[in-house]
Amino acid sequence: MTPARDRTPPARCGLIGLVLSGNAPRLGVEPFMMELVAGMEETLTPRGTSVLLLVAPDLAAELATYRRWAGDGTVDAVVVVNLVHDDVRPAELEKLGLRAVLAGRYSGRAAFTSVVTDDAGAMSAAVELLASLGHRIVGRVSGPADLVHTAERSAAMRETGRRLGVDVRIVEADYSAAAGARAARELLAADPAPTAVIFDNDVMAVAAEDDLVRSGIRVPGQVSLLALDDSALCELAVPPLSVMSIDVHEHGVALGRAVLDVLAGAARRDHAGPAIRILHRGSTGPVPERVSG
Repeated sequence: MTPARDRTPPARCGLIGLVLSGNAPRLGVEPFMMELVAGMEETLTPRGTSVLLLVAPDLAAELATYRRWAGDGTVDAVVVVNLVHDDVRPAELEKLGLRAVLAGRYSGRAAFTSVVTDDAGAMSAAVELLASLGHRIVGRVSGPADLVHTAERSAAMRETGRRLGVDVRIVEADYSAAAGARAARELLAADPAPTAVIFDNDVMAVAAEDDLVRSGIRVPGQVSLLALDDSALCELAVPPLSVMSIDVHEHGVALGRAVLDVLAGAARRDHAGPAIRILHRGSTGPVPERVSG
């Protein structure tokens, strides 16, 4: 008979594991992820704890990492990001006896603390903003469709579009600069074309704006652009990109606090992520007169 696994928590080692698996654009190895880790460190470091960040090539390697960490006590807990539909990672972590905090909404059976940002609310606010400026055809360059937060944004965009009489068009991309520019051109090649485009991250938005401006398309004179992530890239773009800003650093701080609660033995619960702020910069404006008239 196989002996039962010892679930007694090991002595604290002072490390919180964070594994990013997949290709670089999908990982979000960009300002977003770096700022998220910085926020976590701000909370954890004063408590003698640091983030152990590891990049794995695929899901199998990520799961193997968790098994290794559970076996040798490398980490005190893990933070799981980029949750997907039917995500197998929480159940595997529960089986391994690893403590965890999930960054995002999770509806599976494993009982883990989560930090949940209002992605649906951010998307609804973005569509409402553009509708208030007269836009009636709004495109979106989304992240990978299998990510839970991408699906939440898509559902909210379509529902808000129906409510406000806005024609919604979505093209999937992978968060990379090249994919963002390519998807924006695909959206704008339609007839009639969207008069505004929303991007699921800053990198895609900045790359698309640069590509459009270089090709002679006026922003926001011919098309308004809006990003769902904010960073210095958005502020330095020409014109500066308007954003639906969720404070990524504060999100990391919230994750760090949730980790400390878990390490202290607190019961599982959902923590609210940071609030959404609309930062209206130079890339959004009223619908062009030739369209509205």
